[in-house]
Amino acid sequence: MIAQIGQKAPNLGVSKWVQGMPTNFDQEKDRIVLVEVFQVNCPGCFLYGLPEAISIYQKYRSEGVTVLGLATAFEDFDKNTVENLELLIKTGEVIGETKGALSKYGRIVDGNKMPYKIPFPLGMDLLTKETGNVSSEKMMDFIKSQLPDFDSQPEDYKAQIMQRVKEYFKSKEYSAHTFDTFSLRGTPSTILVDRKGILRDVSFGQTGHIEQMIQELLKE
Repeated sequence: MIAQIGQKAPNLGVSKWVQGMPTNFDQEKDRIVLVEVFQVNCPGCFLYGLPEAISIYQKYRSEGVTVLGLATAFEDFDKNTVENLELLIKTGEVIGETKGALSKYGRIVDGNKMPYKIPFPLGMDLLTKETGNVSSEKMMDFIKSQLPDFDSQPEDYKAQIMQRVKEYFKSKEYSAHTFDTFSLRGTPSTILVDRKGILRDVSFGQTGHIEQMIQELLKE
């Protein structure tokens, strides 16, 4: 099932909760839920995405807002692992490109640690080893999530897109349940669900509008 804005949000796929009590959208009754989706090996996640999520958690946790963190993997599968996520939580140690970026911008502590603690529950996306056989239905779901007007395009263009998507799926070592279900385009990304469990927003990168959206949802 592919998530749709304005519809009931499907639950997150979580292989393991590494911090906090296990939870999900259907367990957060009457609360607004913000999910910060990141990768362990993702500089932008640690420079921008996670700090923004921490700020929102600190400001609105007592007003009916739940913030969750979900580590995923759509690349660098040797680095974006549950083991490295657990290392991050236990020691604060960052790796790879994340470590390099925090060092470059003077945000590193003790040579290899992030400069803040993540205070909200953290889980690992549910990863499934790819077999190389991808159904046409799965490819079409992915295409239409990115190109809603795909059916109205010329046949030669549609054929090119189908081939590119087929090659994309072949190159993937794993599929990530939540990343795919919410048609995320990269990390950091945010998923915002209202008090009734309706998906209200899915955003990629530095958007700057999440806090305003939360303020508006709190008034509903």
